[in-house]
Amino acid sequence: MLARLISLFIFLCTFVVAESLEVNSPNGVLKVTFTLDNGEPRYAVTRFDREVVRTSRMGFVLRDANPLSGGFQILESELRNVDDTWNTILGERKVVRDNFTELTVQLQEKSGDKRRMNIIFRAFNDGIGFRYEIPKQRKLKKMNIMDELTEFALAGDHESWWVGAYLRNRYEYLYSHTPVSEIDVVHTPYTMQTEDGICLSIHEAALTDYSSMTLRRQGKHKLKADLVPWSDGILVKTSAPMKTPWRTILITDTPAELITSDLMLNLNEPNQIEDTSWIKPTKYVGIWWEMHLGVSTWGSGDIHGATTENTRRYIDFAAEHGFDGVLVEGWNIGWDGNWYENGDEFNFTTTYPDFDMPALSKYAAEKGVSIIGHHETGGGVINYERQMQDAFRFYKKHGVNSIKTGYVKHGREIKRIDENGNVQYEWHHGQYMVEHYRRVVEEAAKYKLMINAHEPIKDTGIRRTWPNMVSREGARGQEFNAWGENGGNPPEHTLILPFTRLLGSPMDFTPGIFDLLFEEERPDNRINTTLAKQLALYVIIYSPIQMAADLPENYEANLPPFQFIKDVPADWQETVVLNADIANYLTIARKSRSNEDWYLGSITDHAGRALSIDLSFLDVDRKYLAQIYRDGDDADWKTNPYQITIEERLVDSMDVLRLYLAAGGGQAIRFTPASDADIKRLR
Repeated sequence: MLARLISLFIFLCTFVVAESLEVNSPNGVLKVTFTLDNGEPRYAVTRFDREVVRTSRMGFVLRDANPLSGGFQILESELRNVDDTWNTILGERKVVRDNFTELTVQLQEKSGDKRRMNIIFRAFNDGIGFRYEIPKQRKLKKMNIMDELTEFALAGDHESWWVGAYLRNRYEYLYSHTPVSEIDVVHTPYTMQTEDGICLSIHEAALTDYSSMTLRRQGKHKLKADLVPWSDGILVKTSAPMKTPWRTILITDTPAELITSDLMLNLNEPNQIEDTSWIKPTKYVGIWWEMHLGVSTWGSGDIHGATTENTRRYIDFAAEHGFDGVLVEGWNIGWDGNWYENGDEFNFTTTYPDFDMPALSKYAAEKGVSIIGHHETGGGVINYERQMQDAFRFYKKHGVNSIKTGYVKHGREIKRIDENGNVQYEWHHGQYMVEHYRRVVEEAAKYKLMINAHEPIKDTGIRRTWPNMVSREGARGQEFNAWGENGGNPPEHTLILPFTRLLGSPMDFTPGIFDLLFEEERPDNRINTTLAKQLALYVIIYSPIQMAADLPENYEANLPPFQFIKDVPADWQETVVLNADIANYLTIARKSRSNEDWYLGSITDHAGRALSIDLSFLDVDRKYLAQIYRDGDDADWKTNPYQITIEERLVDSMDVLRLYLAAGGGQAIRFTPASDADIKRLR
């Protein structure tokens, strides 16, 4: 890691008399004010001295102990400025700048047990983060947290985009768009836009050994941390010393700056894996979409998908077209019958008789392809943890480098055995599961396995600390187009995800469906985009493990547009957002890490758009060949979704492109340095 520590100033003040402290962002725009109000901790945030978060409560309610919320005095404070850089293993950009001003406030109760609590604030140019620390102390050891009092007293009733919490289908819902005053309890990231266009998004970073935070509205537009509880009602079971996750608020001038923020990653600990040579971007195909269409099944039988013969077919296709891996779902014992209710029956080292793992792993290796593993647990966490080490060893033996995990259960249905031997049922997003998901990632690292988690805990930036946590689902993905209610995801869905769910982490959305209507298989559903928009999603929705999700025969019938999927990388040197309007349109350009190529994706909602794109992100004094995949002149997601035009032209950094996007459409462009032959041919 290359560090540029420009300045470090530490101010220590013992037994401070002042009851108010401030910390400003490096550019001076944002200010966090900490106060003690009659001994009770409070904070507020301003931008150019205008309120963003009004004075808000802090602290905890504990079981069998007095609250940690009042009677405090400021014992010491520490202020420091940091400007640093570090390199990502996989990411939207290679080099990340970490620039903040930090205020640490050490509090101690004036009387009684004189317990201590520290609060750390970090002010970045694009937002703030704060966390609580409980140091080791004699009078406070084991803690059962019954309430975290953290508030976000918003300065207005902003418009917002959200998914409700404590629902059956985890995070997998269409987003609602309402004022803050109309929400109840929501998941984070929770994104808002003020009347004057300022964008806010509340989330958390470095979620470790703690329960995940949802937000509950109190009053018109005050939000409160609402931690997902254990089955016994306790929110967090912990002991001192401990640190909470960071509570984060992105505050940006534009929607585009939400997408390019690195605040979340910067609030996580540095990489803990010494040798990262095995953590690589991956493009894959797989035995998956055919099951969602009903063409084949996960369980054994006449139309079992994960057969040796079918897997060989996918391996051949992957090898011919340059894909790294083949995902195989439904290969192991446990899928027959009602697997959703019987997750404990999954066996992660025993194959169905018609799936020959040793032969297939050898065949794939000979073709330069690897099998991508799949562990659906059906929410049977105890069963999975019992087998996990054997399952990881099994995969490494057969050349598997990455695993897609799954936890398909509704709501509060994760079974746990408590200390008395009784069965309890937990939420996906409580502390029990937070700790489980982390155990999986850390254990997988020992076997040099990458994890792509479905039905996951939301990401809070741990991919910096554990970069083998390469991607996850955690939102309503492509499969809902095959069988979901409302006929699939509406055109604006993928224009909300980059400003909400994707602020937390990469998403395995599984784009690239070419058979958009599938009238025979699922006549009541369809893909609600044009073909060109499916290509653009590879640039818009970042994931370092990226699937070409359709059936091989649908690509073989459409090789010219398929070329873009073959070319586009899954990992990036740099990312530039060229225009953005939440839920309406978005254009992103990204530079490849492996060469000098740039790729552009632009998408729109149900309305057609004409957008002007400045190409100043390209190198100066250099001609580029622009390979353009655009909606045809008569394309429309409802009436003419397949029409696509593929064309070439020469461009340079001085050019402005005019993009025409059909209703529900998009455009994908590859910019590659032009050869002399290209220049001669196209002049």
